[in-house]
Amino acid sequence: MKIHREGYLYILIATVLWIGLGWLAAHFIPDAFFWLTALITFILFLLWFWVVAFFRMPVRNLVHGEDKIVAPADGKVVVIEETFEPEYFNDRRLQVSIFMSPINVHVNRNPVSGVIKYMKYHAGKYLVAWHPKSSTENERTTIVIGNDNGDILMRQIAGALARRICFYVKEGDEVKQNEEFGFIKFGSRVDLFLPLGTKVDVKIGDVVKGGVTIVAHNR
Repeated sequence: MKIHREGYLYILIATVLWIGLGWLAAHFIPDAFFWLTALITFILFLLWFWVVAFFRMPVRNLVHGEDKIVAPADGKVVVIEETFEPEYFNDRRLQVSIFMSPINVHVNRNPVSGVIKYMKYHAGKYLVAWHPKSSTENERTTIVIGNDNGDILMRQIAGALARRICFYVKEGDEVKQNEEFGFIKFGSRVDLFLPLGTKVDVKIGDVVKGGVTIVAHNR
């Protein structure tokens, strides 16, 4: 297992807090309250461990295939519905949304190979990721990948805890399936907008893994 580069600073901060506050507790809390020192040190360790776990990148056998649309993120499928997409397509699409909790792996991967035809970052609010207006009012990015099978729109949406969306692609880039296109820190959502008639292979409530779970087939 690797640690994602986005986590280096946070892990350093968590390590300094764990060691520094633990040292202060050990030196300034009277020996009679040893249990309090131990409790503080344990809580700080749990915080450090969670930060390290959040930025983990487990080794996986990634799934590939021109006819496959692979999950762009870890999490739970919370939406599968036909909806109107106003930013790029300006018509109706099949939306599949994956909610990423703070304990999920937060690497975002390309669901297909192709060319980045559209990329835009939107600053915004930090409503909870499942809020109906989060997809239009929260901080978010919109990324469209095009190939011979058509165009797929991905939208990274920040949540109440997620305060920074990272993205590593720009318009015109050629990308490969399962390569990283971004990262969202501390809880969020990723939406896919697929052509109507796309065969969806997941259902609401399914737990998916980025780069591994086949969300849909485009043929």
